[in-house]
Amino acid sequence: MQVDKFLPTPSTDMGLCKQQLSNGSRSFYFASHLLPSVMQHAACGLYAFCREADDLVDEGENPKRALELLHNRLDRIYEGKPQYVATDRVLTQIVHTYQMPRELLNALLEGFAWDAEGKLYHSIEDVYDYSARVAGAVGVMMSVLMGVRDAKTLARAADLGTAMQLTNIARDVGEDAQLGRIYLPMDELEAEGVDTNEMLANPTYSEGVGVVTQRLLERADWLYKRADHGIAQLPRKYQPGIRAARKLYAAIGRKVGEHGYNSVDQRAIVDTKKKFALLTSAIAFAQPRSKALDTPALPQNQFLIDSVVASGGAAPAIKSDPFKVRTLWIIDLFETLRERDRDARIARIR
Repeated sequence: MQVDKFLPTPSTDMGLCKQQLSNGSRSFYFASHLLPSVMQHAACGLYAFCREADDLVDEGENPKRALELLHNRLDRIYEGKPQYVATDRVLTQIVHTYQMPRELLNALLEGFAWDAEGKLYHSIEDVYDYSARVAGAVGVMMSVLMGVRDAKTLARAADLGTAMQLTNIARDVGEDAQLGRIYLPMDELEAEGVDTNEMLANPTYSEGVGVVTQRLLERADWLYKRADHGIAQLPRKYQPGIRAARKLYAAIGRKVGEHGYNSVDQRAIVDTKKKFALLTSAIAFAQPRSKALDTPALPQNQFLIDSVVASGGAAPAIKSDPFKVRTLWIIDLFETLRERDRDARIARIR
């Protein structure tokens, strides 16, 4: 069967997916128009399903049942027999066109499940495990949509997703605690004299929290530098956008540092002027190729990469539109899905 028959088109289904995004993820929705039409549809369709899944698990009365239903929906999607739901029909087209491994979507749902059950992360290895699911998986899925299926480049994409997630965690320590969640490694907090029960009951900044936050951002910087070597391997039309996302997220981490690693009492925000400067530098800069591309993936991310390589798939031969700078959509797609509507959630528990 020809690829074109599987491709998402501006149909009623895709229109419903975009409407869903425009209502709840407006920055992604409007930024998606910077994409070539085919890639725009694929990214929107994939993200719409992820958004819907996150809503069902995080806001429903029975997260366990919601996850069972989502896995059942994926069963039917991969069988080519989706439910009569717009997001499912569009995702069916996407997974068959791009030969998207089921393991990647399973990993994302597992991350949602961990959030729903209030899983604790006792070590940095546990944090990496979580990051692999909610961010590394998204990075690998986006790479597949870009036509990337080689292990070395996928490892760097997973590095980038993980680094962004670590930055998210460092930026949102106070807000997460208000939601009853701690994503900083518990053993490191306790070693710095932080009472995690007290932190959840009354989120306040302490020197120990600052030390652990700083350490987390140092690990993120290490992963950003590893990811740089994979950006040079991407199709050229995507490199500026990915590089810009990397620069903007790293800038958020630096802003946390400027606040003394205190993200409990204030939120790190990169101002518009700085963002434009970073975007300009991303467009002008070309990352040289390096042997550092051969660095092994984080062990926690390896299963994501193995799933793509084992699938043996190839990118569809699809003509794209002329080059355009693509930035904001990448940022939203790498953004941890759990962060949506954070202000509304905090308001509900107050």
